[in-house]
Amino acid sequence: VRMPIAFGLSSAYPNPFNPSTSISLHVPMEGNVNVQVYDLSGRVVSTLLSGVHAPGNYNMTWNASEQASGMYLVRAETQAAVSVQKILLLK
Repeated sequence: VRMPIAFGLSSAYPNPFNPSTSISLHVPMEGNVNVQVYDLSGRVVSTLLSGVHAPGNYNMTWNASEQASGMYLVRAETQAAVSVQKILLLK
C-alpha cells in the first residue's frame, strides 16, 4: 500500500455531477481531519469526514440530491494544511 506524501484532495469525479460525486483525500500523517461542503454563501451543507484519522487515502461520496443546482466548495483541513476544490451540481 502506497502512503500519500502530500495532503490534498483529488479532482472530484464526475464534475459537473448529478446527484453524487466522488472525491479522494490524501492524508500523509495521523491527525484531526475535517472535510466539509460549503455553498457559495459560506454555509456548511454537508460534512464528509471528521475526526482523527490515520495516514492513507480516503474515498468519499457526496450525494447532493437535497441541494439546489450550483457551485459548491469542498474544503479539507488538518492542523497543518488546507485544500479547497470547486464542484458544480447540475440538475
